[in-house]
Amino acid sequence: MKLVKQADFFLGANTPNGFASFFSELNDPAFTDHCYIIKGCPGSGKSTMMKKADNTAWKERLTERIHCSSDPDSLDGVILHDTRTIIADGTPPHPIEPVLPIAYETVVSLYGCFDRQKVADRRKEAMELNKKIKDCHKRCCCYLAGAELLLHDNFLIASQCTDYLKIAKLVQRLVQKEIPDKKSGCGTEHKRLLSAFTPKGNIVYTDTVSALCSKVYVIKDEYSASSRALLDGLKQAALSRGYDLFFCYSPLGWTDQPEHLLIPELELGFFTENSYISYPEKPYRVIHHSRFTDKERLRLKKQRLSFTKRAAREILNEAVGSVAAAKALHDDLESIYGSGVDFAKVNKMCDQMLSEIMARYH
Repeated sequence: MKLVKQADFFLGANTPNGFASFFSELNDPAFTDHCYIIKGCPGSGKSTMMKKADNTAWKERLTERIHCSSDPDSLDGVILHDTRTIIADGTPPHPIEPVLPIAYETVVSLYGCFDRQKVADRRKEAMELNKKIKDCHKRCCCYLAGAELLLHDNFLIASQCTDYLKIAKLVQRLVQKEIPDKKSGCGTEHKRLLSAFTPKGNIVYTDTVSALCSKVYVIKDEYSASSRALLDGLKQAALSRGYDLFFCYSPLGWTDQPEHLLIPELELGFFTENSYISYPEKPYRVIHHSRFTDKERLRLKKQRLSFTKRAAREILNEAVGSVAAAKALHDDLESIYGSGVDFAKVNKMCDQMLSEIMARYH
């Protein structure tokens, strides 16, 4: 891997089918040596513990920061590649349970750091807030489902106008040019999200692409018909040639709609650009979907395609508004729990965890 300070991703997000995540990837003893699962209430200091781990100056290679899509300023996980250690928030909506407790996972419970009565006295208020938060997220997912249906219609139209044989031929040329065969078995796909619809809008961690990849191909594809086929072909080739990679999916299409491919060992990236996401730096090359498209045939559907895009954008704005409302309510819920937290105990547990990691590292 390239020497970098950090890479930012999401592992979970609201989707058209409700909240979905790749958090099950985190506690896999086949790929890391140690996993700390933090359990605790809202406002108990889970994110602060992970930020402290991220700021600890032992990094020489790569640290992944996993952000919370409901509050991107908070962390849901930290992956310390140098120490082959993962620290993750294991509470809903992305619960993580040990698969090899003690031998691999350590559960760090913050529930003993509370003044129970202070929180219990505000139980009714907490129940009402919790219900309102769930309603906001449900409404957000309904909006995302509506937008996804509209955009999928555009995808189907574009698919009918796409020459997939041309895409396959380009994949072959790119593989031959950019992805040499390591002849060392298959690589590993790490599923990630580079973007999510958050209270701050559609956040895209383009700095991660720049950090991991010195050579970036931008795929300009408004309808994702060409980019999906191109990315799938490149992913399969890279894995078969022995490369570990990050395959980033859309929060709208989830596992049916890849958006980006990052191969850190080769410092090579493929980034899909459209109305919702763009790459701010100058790419190595631009691949435009029009080279694979029957433009005359697609032009006949121009009015329908344009209307659908506008309608989807309005719906997505409403989705962002709903998750922003959920965030405001969650802040109130955190204040209830935070009033009962003994942060001295939390800090002591955090220091103990970091000492254990440092002892193994040295």
